[in-house]
Amino acid sequence: MTRLKDVHILYFEPPARRKGCPWKKPARRVRPGLLVYSLPPVLDGEGEHPLLFRLGQRKLARYVEKAMLRHRVQDPVLWCAIPTAVHLLDGLPRQGLVYDCGRDWSSLPDQWESELALAADVVFAASPELCDHIGPCNDNVALLPNGANYTMFAREDLETPPALRDISGPVLGYEGTIWRDLDLEPLLRAAREHPAATFVLVGRVERNPHLRALERLPNVRFLGRKPLVELPEYLNRFDVCLNLLRTGSMDGDILPPRIFEYFATGKPVVSMLQPGQVEQFPDVIYGAHTSAEFSQLCTSALAERGSWARDRRRSYGQIGSWSNRAREVERILESIGLF
Repeated sequence: MTRLKDVHILYFEPPARRKGCPWKKPARRVRPGLLVYSLPPVLDGEGEHPLLFRLGQRKLARYVEKAMLRHRVQDPVLWCAIPTAVHLLDGLPRQGLVYDCGRDWSSLPDQWESELALAADVVFAASPELCDHIGPCNDNVALLPNGANYTMFAREDLETPPALRDISGPVLGYEGTIWRDLDLEPLLRAAREHPAATFVLVGRVERNPHLRALERLPNVRFLGRKPLVELPEYLNRFDVCLNLLRTGSMDGDILPPRIFEYFATGKPVVSMLQPGQVEQFPDVIYGAHTSAEFSQLCTSALAERGSWARDRRRSYGQIGSWSNRAREVERILESIGLF
């Protein structure tokens, strides 16, 4: 949205119980034309308290409406990225509605997503499976995959971060949150079978059943969360980029943004695949279905030579830049009269 031309954006963060009551504070001006508000906490689901749930949703709608009045926003295009937003629609003025379906929401009632999709002027879906899933509820569904800041991650004139300067051998790295349900078994096996390589994980770490075993290995490093602007420096030192899966996720064919960040570097990518998953980039991703295959493909990726695959990955990364994604969004919104 920030890459669309002449757009004023009010962004509302999901409700969260945090210290300091951030929902009572003024909006944060993150960049020109982008103001960020934090929504007040409310009851999450209908459950046993449907009345309290409805009152909470009305509270959120009033909060958003007051912010719109404060900034003299009239007849906006509402851009909704979660099905719970359907409960706010009756209380908010709008000239149009976009449903940005970026993940599987089967954990929420089907009716919420169905009603939101039916009310939307256009639905952007992050994968072909999501397009098929939403298709029966809306005739105007457009495929809009994730993307990346290509220019930032394609740079090569970067210094190696201090935390990696003592490494002389190959580096295989993962960038992203280490979720509790992230399947680290493939990485554990690969680290054991490649003792001369260093496996680096950059991202926030949650408790995970394989964490202790990985921490005991001398060739595995957890570097924690890093600012976005520093990530290209770490990826630039990777010789192979890794992608792992969450065991509890239903987002089978949704490519996370890090895949396009990996593509921008041109580095080989080894990724785990869901059972039966159709590979979207079989020409440039080493796709594995088992831990043993993952470890074997790490060897193949380290041995990759030539520039063909590297150049092709960068081409995919450039196509998947947020700037190109924004141009596609702009074209679609213009075609239906919302921009």
